[in-house]
Amino acid sequence: MPQTLAEMAVDVLTTADGREKTRKSRAYAAEWFAARKDGGSLPIGQAQPPLRPSRPEQPGLLDPRDVPKRKPGSPQGRIALLHAVAHIELNAVDLHWDIIPRFTDTRMPVGFYDDWVKAADEESKHFKLMCDCLEEEGSHYGALPAHAGMWQAAEDTRDDIMGRLAVVPMVLEARGLDVTPNMIQLFKNAKATSAVKALETIYAEEVSHVAYGSKWFHFLCGRDDVDPVPRFHELVRKYFHGPLKPPFNEEKRADAGMAPDFYWPLVEQST
Repeated sequence: MPQTLAEMAVDVLTTADGREKTRKSRAYAAEWFAARKDGGSLPIGQAQPPLRPSRPEQPGLLDPRDVPKRKPGSPQGRIALLHAVAHIELNAVDLHWDIIPRFTDTRMPVGFYDDWVKAADEESKHFKLMCDCLEEEGSHYGALPAHAGMWQAAEDTRDDIMGRLAVVPMVLEARGLDVTPNMIQLFKNAKATSAVKALETIYAEEVSHVAYGSKWFHFLCGRDDVDPVPRFHELVRKYFHGPLKPPFNEEKRADAGMAPDFYWPLVEQST
């Protein structure tokens, strides 16, 4: 059995089945927080994460341009949307566990590990919620093809902790804050109560994941005496493939510690 947090993370990353991956994720998170509640913590340790996490044979992964487009308001379109969110959540589980063993050479406070274990635990819950919604609709995770590019940001930033924080929580997860309200409304219109409740849970909890990215990005900038805004712009231009696109959920982004001067200049540069 894994003895350190880094070993737990690698065990999650190298588990292929989505339900089993997220079961382990939640169990290890509970173990970590039980130790923290008792006034201590498990050793962080060191372990070698895989370049890419293990995944089930299905869904098949396609280039984003090849993923079939479905009308969002149709039953098939709603299933496709739930499937896409499930895929995002499973990637997020791996992303949040990956940051722990990937950067153990960077000295960080124990609160850094608290935040990413909590984020991974919540993403695991979100994946289960989406799987349950898919099954309620007569489908399941793996029934449709999915986006192959989602792990690219992790590979690109595997040697750069600040790049990882900038691109994953502060760009990719922040985008979730922008688009989720419209998804919730779509399922409300369809009177899909379970999906609405699940997406509202995800929306409420994703704010904190973006906030963790912002908090630790600012922490590292402060430790290195670097201005965070131009540093963020530099890293996003280096690692993020494609422009940032409005509209932005400025209220929720602000709640997560991201002021407009972080993201609007990147739109202006790319138009």
